[in-house]
Amino acid sequence: MRLLMAILIPPLVFFTINRPFQGIFCALMWLTMFGWPVAAIWAVYALSQYRNDELRRDMDYDRRYSRY
Repeated sequence: MRLLMAILIPPLVFFTINRPFQGIFCALMWLTMFGWPVAAIWAVYALSQYRNDELRRDMDYDRRYSRY
């Protein structure tokens, strides 16, 4: 769902992953005709980095609090 949102409405993705200043800058870029593809690519990239950070945090938590 977020991936589709990143392609269609790029600034909204930044607000959902708690990056409001990047969301504002992306909204300004999104309003131009030439900036929309760049904003969409940037939003998809930021979303993938956010997912990787979440997975890394979960793995660190599991490793830290596991018995072995």
